[in-house]
Amino acid sequence: MANVQTMAFPRMTAPPLARVRQKLSDEHIADVRNDVCRKLLGSEYLDGLRTGASIAITAGSRGIGSFIDLLGGTIDAARAKGCEPFLFPAMGSHGGATEKGQAEVLHRLGVDENELGAEIRATMKTHALGTVNTGAIAHLDDLAAAADGIIVLGRTKTHPENREGIASGLLKMVTVGLGKQAGAQEAHTHGLWDSVRAVPELTMTKAKILCGVAVVENAYHQPAVIEVVAPQYGAFKDADERLLKIAKPLFADLPFQQLDLLIVDELGKDISGTGMDLNVIGNWRMNGGPHDPDFRRIVVLSLTHGSLGNGLGIGMADFTTQRFVDQFDWNTTYVNLFTATEPGAMNSREGQLPLGLPSDREAIEAALFSSLASSETPRVCRIRNTSHLGEFWISPALIEELESRDNFQIETEASTLKYDKDGNLF
Repeated sequence: MANVQTMAFPRMTAPPLARVRQKLSDEHIADVRNDVCRKLLGSEYLDGLRTGASIAITAGSRGIGSFIDLLGGTIDAARAKGCEPFLFPAMGSHGGATEKGQAEVLHRLGVDENELGAEIRATMKTHALGTVNTGAIAHLDDLAAAADGIIVLGRTKTHPENREGIASGLLKMVTVGLGKQAGAQEAHTHGLWDSVRAVPELTMTKAKILCGVAVVENAYHQPAVIEVVAPQYGAFKDADERLLKIAKPLFADLPFQQLDLLIVDELGKDISGTGMDLNVIGNWRMNGGPHDPDFRRIVVLSLTHGSLGNGLGIGMADFTTQRFVDQFDWNTTYVNLFTATEPGAMNSREGQLPLGLPSDREAIEAALFSSLASSETPRVCRIRNTSHLGEFWISPALIEELESRDNFQIETEASTLKYDKDGNLF
């Protein structure tokens, strides 16, 4: 029987957890760098560029799988044409909406200018290109505007708030990535998805966009599809809609509709725009509505290094740790929060810190107690984050539900959580 302890806060000892492997498609492109380079050189979009032409390549903050190889292949193609490529942060208001912060986000994602052979050039200054029919003003990064050409690299996938039609992809990168903080704020203020449809139509008539490089990942964050896309609005829109249909079946989810407690090892902007993907934890945690899925309590243990202190999304958790609180940067988080504010949105809760307890153990056990779980059969699941669901850990009460399903394999017997002397899992 679970042992209920009374200290500063009431706690319930977590049940033993077994490791589960979710069987997902692992088809992927083996040599990403060469594949990108070959496809770019095989297209017509880099033809005719003068020797020494400056090429601006978008570098986002979402932690795309094989990100360095994708950038490297794009750089290789530009250099093969005799051009001078550079990377620029294309990430709206991330990194505290500062030049230094956005460059640091890229460094934390593993971007090494010497190894890639292209420097990072960062500015928050933009050109205002005009107003679209939503009322949003389209913006373009000053450095990208001054370049001889722009290559837009973007991943196509479901968005935490949007699974259909236009979601995360090339059009969003044009709107928010090329638009920097000013463009991101304009887009959100006038309705993000309407703006994502409207802003690129204007931007692409005025910016020197050479092409798009669209990527679809499998559930293990390996590029499964890479396409070079023509530099017309219609081509970008078609690619976003078509590739989203390919990406959706590759999306990994949790197989449970009801949990007493979901333990999330890490939250971060390099994982999801909302820190934790609402498609996994339930849209109701930000927007209200039916509890589908019904995860009664969520505890988040850490903030990713790549987030640079931006803990947006922690307000959708019920408990966290003092470690997370120490990693959390109010300024960086709230710059992003204010930028992403939309009419009628309830996203203010995303930046609110829940109770932070001294250790992983105390946070987990207090969260489990507060869920009013059965002491005999608590339903507990632990994940690394909402983006890596090929492997997770479950309590005995959940094992029977998965044993008969071919796409799940129980890899270990359930064992008690192991904490260090400070009560932390890692």
